[in-house]
Amino acid sequence: MNNVEEPYQTMFTSYPDLVNIIQLKEMLGIGQTLAYRLLKNKTIKAVKVGREYKIPKINIINYLMKSA
Repeated sequence: MNNVEEPYQTMFTSYPDLVNIIQLKEMLGIGQTLAYRLLKNKTIKAVKVGREYKIPKINIINYLMKSA
């Protein structure tokens, strides 16, 4: 396993591969303002579909791994 696969197999296993802003807030334990700021600044990469963000779980894990 490489550096990304191992945390992906063990972190946030109860969440789907693609999460929304509410799930992102739960995963990181942050508020709505910071969650939207992380997405708007592309600190965590996401795709906006209509009015809703779709965030790949792997991008959240990568963010946490870089922050550690």
